[in-house]
Amino acid sequence: IDGGEEDNLPYTRRVQRDLWLHQHPKNCRDSSLKFLYVDFANISTWGTGAQLNAISGMVAVAMNENRVLVLEYFNRADHEGCKGSGHSRWTCYFIPETSKECRERALELAASQEARKNKTITDMSNYWGGITWFAPIPVIWGKPWEHLQATSQVNGELTVHHNQMHIWWWRAQAIRYLTRYPSEYLCVLLNRARHEAFGRAAAALIVDTLPKEWPKVESSRRNITAMEKLVWSNHIHRPWGPRPLVSVHVRQGDKGREMKIFGFKSYMELAQNLRGRFPNAKHIWLSTEMQNVVDESKNYTKWNFYYTTIRRQTGSTTMKDYETGLGRWNSSTNAFVNLMMAVDCDYFIGALGSSWGSIIDGLRSTGGKALAGIVSVNPGQFW
Repeated sequence: IDGGEEDNLPYTRRVQRDLWLHQHPKNCRDSSLKFLYVDFANISTWGTGAQLNAISGMVAVAMNENRVLVLEYFNRADHEGCKGSGHSRWTCYFIPETSKECRERALELAASQEARKNKTITDMSNYWGGITWFAPIPVIWGKPWEHLQATSQVNGELTVHHNQMHIWWWRAQAIRYLTRYPSEYLCVLLNRARHEAFGRAAAALIVDTLPKEWPKVESSRRNITAMEKLVWSNHIHRPWGPRPLVSVHVRQGDKGREMKIFGFKSYMELAQNLRGRFPNAKHIWLSTEMQNVVDESKNYTKWNFYYTTIRRQTGSTTMKDYETGLGRWNSSTNAFVNLMMAVDCDYFIGALGSSWGSIIDGLRSTGGKALAGIVSVNPGQFW
């Protein structure tokens, strides 16, 4: 967990530690151990954001019933890019939710009628359909959301409290746990995206550090100082990107059925207000499904925009049809790359009425950036 306690939602460090311990018992074959074996929510009309919010409900069930959660089929990983043990599973994108030993034990119990009868192992058939959305929030840590100051601004006002603080706090913790480390596959995708977006700027910086005599004198032959060898070499380096970087997530398209849609101008007005406080902010990571938003960004010449290179939608195409047109591989890759890139940013502008926007909000609030706040064009969907 990055940052101090005040840089994250209350109890983030403790909750993340407890989730890991819960999901990694010392002995997966202990006769008293129980399991929850579920597929991700794979309803075809759900976006990835809705799936993540839904699975946080099953993490809650696992904690409340003292069961180890084991995730099985994940449709966003059912494509040729996810290979080996990661095919059709969450682990294609992120570190496993539990140990290999517990997964193997859950698979054995899933094949046992006796284990299912005595509920040593349960699955979605044991619960009512709305459990993913309405599972009771675990209270083993008390109710930290009751003492929480939200850092979201809507209509120029800082949100002090809303009716879904408990759900927001829990989903942020559950999704933080599930996405705590990208897989090697996702890291490769992220490196490729960073190279396409920032590679030219990074190369220019490297060239500026080369010796004047280069290439006659190779920079690698210079004397390495003790500071470089003993101190700097052990420092944890993050992937380079222009800083500060502002995440702007624009959700339009068919989302108009659920929330008021705002034009790109509204988002950029918020970005300009942010720039009034932080004048060195001029770089934007733009995540959107809409081609018109990318086109409009070219009118804002005082900002540098970066985004993934993928075919975007035009008109009122539904997200389902748009993603079907892209293919599962491309649409899933684009979604997770954009999520990780957005969360890595320093400042945040978006639409909290969007599931994806709320997930970015939750991950920045448990990723050392709670005090950076988020500025939204609308309130959360269920506030």
